[in-house]
Amino acid sequence: MNKKELTEILNMVANGKMTVDDAMLRIKTKPYEDLGFAKVDTHRSIRQGMAEVIYGAGKTKEQILQICTAILDSGESAVLITRMNEQAAAYVSKHIELEYDEVSKIGIAGTLPQTEKVGKIVVATGGTSDIPIAEEAARTAEFYGNNVIRLYDVGVSGMHRIMDNLDVISTARVIIAAAGMEGALASVIGGMADCPVIAVPTSIGYGASFGGLAALLSMLNSCASGVSVVNIDNGFGAGYLASMINRI
Repeated sequence: MNKKELTEILNMVANGKMTVDDAMLRIKTKPYEDLGFAKVDTHRSIRQGMAEVIYGAGKTKEQILQICTAILDSGESAVLITRMNEQAAAYVSKHIELEYDEVSKIGIAGTLPQTEKVGKIVVATGGTSDIPIAEEAARTAEFYGNNVIRLYDVGVSGMHRIMDNLDVISTARVIIAAAGMEGALASVIGGMADCPVIAVPTSIGYGASFGGLAALLSMLNSCASGVSVVNIDNGFGAGYLASMINRI
């Protein structure tokens, strides 16, 4: 059940076309669908404004398909799938409509409504190797109806690259900064921007980067105001949060 369906039920009660008891039954019996291996939260879009997202890693292709089908059958027009591998994408696409991006490992099942995108979210990376995580963030934000501008490979080893894009940074509503190594990009952008900066530490780097831990600690200790940090390689979390901020 989504907000549109809930609104229709409430309007029917208000117009006398449905009893209160019938409305309660329809609402009460649809909080989630139990598939055995998963309990699909069909009320999430009512509570949070955004439907349940499928984390594809660790799930079989059959499980992903069944969860997608359950969400679409509940009234959602599209489903976001993160960390989806190519084999699962090929399987799901044989049964339902699916758009898949190999770089970000993002899949979109169903059909996104054609609505005007709002605001301006900038997604920046320190290097080219950070792009897969940045694309996960960018495509998540686009899924939720936001305008996204990409600034890739503008890390601190060549400051002129980020300085050449000050106009883009200064007009953003939210900025996502994805970087590995020492993770300095978030502090640099945070010191120039007048909007919230969401830092994404990536697992890119040599041995002492400890799989992104060095970047995570650097970003957590940023002296720039207005910088928040998500978990290592959590592009989805950054894109979701940026969307919430941008749409306020």
